[in-house]
Amino acid sequence: MLGALLAVSACGGRPTNFLVPTGVQTPGTSRVDILAATTRQAEGAQPGELYSGERAIGLHFADIAVSVPPGRAPGDVQWPANGAGNPQTEFTTISAERINKEQALDRFYARLRKTPHRSVLLFVHGYNTRFEEAVYRFAQISHDAKAPAVPLLFTWPSRGRLLAYTYDRESANYSRDSLEAVLQYLVRDKSVNEVTVLAHSMGNWVTMEALRQMSIRDKGIHPKIRNVMLAAPDIDVDVFRRQIASIGDKRPPFYLFVSQDDKALAISRRVWGNNARIGAVDPEQEPYRSLFAKEKINVIDLTKEKSADSLNHGKFANSADVVKIIGGQLAAGQTLNDSRAGIGDTIGFVATGAASAVGRAASIAVSAPVAIIDPRTREGLGDQLDELNHHVGQTVKGATGVVNR
Repeated sequence: MLGALLAVSACGGRPTNFLVPTGVQTPGTSRVDILAATTRQAEGAQPGELYSGERAIGLHFADIAVSVPPGRAPGDVQWPANGAGNPQTEFTTISAERINKEQALDRFYARLRKTPHRSVLLFVHGYNTRFEEAVYRFAQISHDAKAPAVPLLFTWPSRGRLLAYTYDRESANYSRDSLEAVLQYLVRDKSVNEVTVLAHSMGNWVTMEALRQMSIRDKGIHPKIRNVMLAAPDIDVDVFRRQIASIGDKRPPFYLFVSQDDKALAISRRVWGNNARIGAVDPEQEPYRSLFAKEKINVIDLTKEKSADSLNHGKFANSADVVKIIGGQLAAGQTLNDSRAGIGDTIGFVATGAASAVGRAASIAVSAPVAIIDPRTREGLGDQLDELNHHVGQTVKGATGVVNR
């Protein structure tokens, strides 16, 4: 099994240190400005990295302008092959700087004033994701969704290594108070009208914990948080049930994206004592159907959706149309099951435990780590993780649960 783990970790080709500012935006490209709040440490970060995967004390901030190339196919990141990249064919960095809290607030308000609904889209990435990867992935989501909302990235200290699963998990725990602080600030700020939260994989853990703490503290979730989208969450079903119970009934609509053929979550299930992961359940089967109906959780089942990802953990990056629809409608102040949203023909939607899905299953482009989404690093990974899954047994500890999230 050690050999299988090393083989998985050796799958390479990930671009690194590409937050190298060009200082200019070339003709024909699009610009996306990302404000980031992070619990990562700046000390030790390499040039073009900005923040490392180590844990910092308190919140820190950054402002990055990303250039998106023209003529690209939406729904994916064109990662730079070398250094700063080619702005005509790849994502590149126009500017990247660490800023203090006062600067972050000034820039946040300046951008918020330009949005018609004073909306914020807050994104929380998953496991095995470096700072610069989270920035580019969120830039892609924001660009492709064309949502009139201020993109705000919350990035926690993932080391961006396949074999750092336990460190990443503890970093998510370490960051939940800081994420709650960001959410509290947004809902209490009179300039902000509405907030949508989008989380992927292990990012769902820190998101659910922050919302749970927030609800206990305030006796419910503030109505400014209009939607919470949980994509492929790597959370134990029993833990998720307790989190939802603690959050209570005073909460926004929750949307859960699941897929029963998610191999990454299947391996995680074996590692964590063979308890089901909420992102891989069948919403039509008990006890999940009753749970979702009771808690009024809306489920989008993507199991039948084909995926270019051999682990079926990155289905959410395949449909540009769904990104545009969801991004636009949420930013316009609508919920996903609003009849005006027009997504019934696009998403396999199981609303609050309903017995049947509407339309065909499709996917949303949310963050997925490079080793899953990018074809240069995806090659052969599925077969190797299948082998790893075969060998994982009852004696495997959390340290070996290291599939890419």
